[in-house]
Amino acid sequence: MKVVLINHSDSLGGASVVTTRLMHALRARGVDARMLVTSATSGSGFVETAASPHRAKIPFLAEHLRIFSQNGFSRADLFKASIATDGLPLSEHPLVREADIVHLNWINQGMLSLSEIRRIGETKPIVWTMHDMWNLTGVCHHAADCDRYTTRCHDCHLLHFCAGSHDLSARTFDRKAALYSAHPVTFVAVSSWLAERARRSALTRDSRIETIPCAFPVSECAKTPVFSREQLGLPPDGRLIVFCAARIDDPVKDLDAAIDALNRVAVTHPRARAIIIGACKSPDALARLRMPYVAPGMITDTVRLRAIFAHADVILSSSRYESFGATLVEGQAAGATPVGLIHDGRADIITDGVTGYAATDRTDLARAIGRALDAPIPRAALTAAANRFSDTTVARRYIDLYNDILHG
Repeated sequence: MKVVLINHSDSLGGASVVTTRLMHALRARGVDARMLVTSATSGSGFVETAASPHRAKIPFLAEHLRIFSQNGFSRADLFKASIATDGLPLSEHPLVREADIVHLNWINQGMLSLSEIRRIGETKPIVWTMHDMWNLTGVCHHAADCDRYTTRCHDCHLLHFCAGSHDLSARTFDRKAALYSAHPVTFVAVSSWLAERARRSALTRDSRIETIPCAFPVSECAKTPVFSREQLGLPPDGRLIVFCAARIDDPVKDLDAAIDALNRVAVTHPRARAIIIGACKSPDALARLRMPYVAPGMITDTVRLRAIFAHADVILSSSRYESFGATLVEGQAAGATPVGLIHDGRADIITDGVTGYAATDRTDLARAIGRALDAPIPRAALTAAANRFSDTTVARRYIDLYNDILHG
C-alpha cells in the first residue's frame, strides 16, 4: 500500500510533528508511506519537498493578499484566516499519482487550494486529518464561541471591515461545500470533541467522520530521568510543574490563567516550582509570576524535553481551547500528572482523578494543581493511559481505515 501524507511542514508545528511520527509508524508496519511538504527540516529520506522555497512562497503571498484586500487592507487577524484559493499543483506530483491513498493533514498557508484538492479527489481516495476546526468552518481555525458553521459561515469576526452575509468566510464556506459534495472525503478528527464539532457543521455532518488521536512515541518517553536536575538546569529541589507551548504568550495558551493559578499554588504549596518552556515575544510575560521558576525558552532537543517531563510532577495546560493536547500526553507518558480544562479535546486525555485532574474553568486551575500535588496519579496508571496514543496503536487504526476505504 502506498500512502502520501501531505502537510505544510515535517517538523514546524504540532501537526507537522505528529504527521511525521505517523509516517514512520506506518512504515514500521509495512506501509510505503511518504510525506510531501513545503518546508522540510527533519532530514528524513522519506520526506520530499513539493517546491522550492521561492515557488512555495508565491501562493502563500497570493492568498494573504486576497485576505488583506478583502478585509479593508487591515493586518488585524490576517494570519488567523485561511481561504485555500492558491496552492501548488500537487495533483500531478509523482508521489500523488502513485499513491493508493492521499492523506491530507494541515495544508494551509498556500500549500494546497480547494480546486487542487478537487483535482486530486477525481482520481484518488482522500483521507483528511483535522488538526483544528478549519475543515468545518469558513476561514477560521478555531471558532471559539461562534456557531455559524452549523448553518453557514458569514459575518466573520476575523473580517473586521468587510464582514457580511456574503463575506469571504461565506464564499469560502460555499467553496468547501462544493468540494465535499463533488468528491467524498473521509475526515479524521484528532479528538472526540473535534469529531462532535464536525458532526454539527453544515459542511461535514454528512461526511464520514472517524476519531483517531495524534500519534506519540510513548515507548520512547523517559519513565525515569536520563539527566539530573542540575544537568537540565532545573531547580535542585521542590515539586515541578511544567507549562509548555511553542509560544507561551500566544493568547490561545492563556498564560495569564496559568500565572494566576501558579501564584495561588505558591502560597498553599511553597515547595512547588514552575518550569515554563517555549518561545516568548513579550519580555514581561512572566513578570507577575511569584512562584520560583526557570524559563529555558524553546527546547527542540526531544531527549532533553522528555527528561524534563520525567522529572515533572505536574504537566499543566491552561489553554482557552485545544483540539487535542499534545504536551499533556507527553507529560503523562513520562509519569507527570496532567492538569487542565476538559471542555475540548483534552477530555480524551484527562479523566478526572483517574488519568489526571480537571479544572472546571480557568479560575479552578489552582485547585486542580493542588490536587495533583497532594494526590498524584500513580505513574503506572498514567503511562498505561498514554498507551492509547502510542504511534503503533494509531498507525494500526489508520491502516484499518485505509484498507476499509480501498477494499471495504
